[in-house]
Amino acid sequence: MKTRTDHYTRITDAIVADLERGVRPWLKPWNTEHAAGRITRPLRANGQPYKGINTLMLWESALSQHFAAPIWMTFKQAKELGAVIKKGSQGTPVVYADRFTKTETGNDGQETERDIFFLKGYTVFNVEQIEGLPQHFYAPATEPLDTVARIEAADRFFGQTGADIRHGGSEAMYSPSRDFVQMPHFVTFSDAESYYATLAHEMTHWTRHPSRLDRSFGHEKYGDTGYAREELVAEIGAAFLCCDLGITPEPREDHAAYLGHWLQVLKEDKRAIFRAVAHAQRAVDFLHGLQSAEETPPAVVAGVRP
Repeated sequence: MKTRTDHYTRITDAIVADLERGVRPWLKPWNTEHAAGRITRPLRANGQPYKGINTLMLWESALSQHFAAPIWMTFKQAKELGAVIKKGSQGTPVVYADRFTKTETGNDGQETERDIFFLKGYTVFNVEQIEGLPQHFYAPATEPLDTVARIEAADRFFGQTGADIRHGGSEAMYSPSRDFVQMPHFVTFSDAESYYATLAHEMTHWTRHPSRLDRSFGHEKYGDTGYAREELVAEIGAAFLCCDLGITPEPREDHAAYLGHWLQVLKEDKRAIFRAVAHAQRAVDFLHGLQSAEETPPAVVAGVRP
């Protein structure tokens, strides 16, 4: 049990340390200039994006070690490609869920089975820690990214959800009781990406409705634990969505007040961040599931530049 607990504790402690420094690990500086795309999720060796808690952990590792490349692989994968890990390189742990079935005998003598879920871990290395890989793993971007096309893709993406999005006023919000998203007018934002990043946050809230994912953390009011948990889901969900849509996520100043609440939640429950990330990933997957395959651009589907 100690090994299983250590994964939850290690990851939660790392995120708590970032938050205590005022850094939100799901909002990494988007300065990567790699052929896979300036704004992307961490990628496996085969180009598939990581999801869930591993996204946060690999972003954090790339930020702390100043990696520009978003691609990660195991020691074995590097060896199979004829490459070697650079001496002194520190690998980054990632995790996946596994389970085993436990048989229990009740007081009545009847046997029942239940699944026990736990985390298993393995280590990956960024391609900048590996020598001798094929050149495309290191390739820098050779042309500027098309900002206009990415924002057009975001318009299509949010439009295809069918959400009731209204514009007006000075507050961005989602109303669960009336089931609509309210956004300030586009021209009131400092730039286009700030508008879409804010919309991504509110659209993550939108998925909580009982007719969709039916997500609830009990009675919620501003400043309480339930409110903080839902805001954490929306914050991480927005970061994932922005990444998938090629939009630079911007920290909202009005959310700085949540840092203390998030820290309290994470310190009291070592699995809280795992639940928040799982809910956020589920919300993002739900929004992707509402897209038309014929109209959705490849960058939106795969989370990487075509």
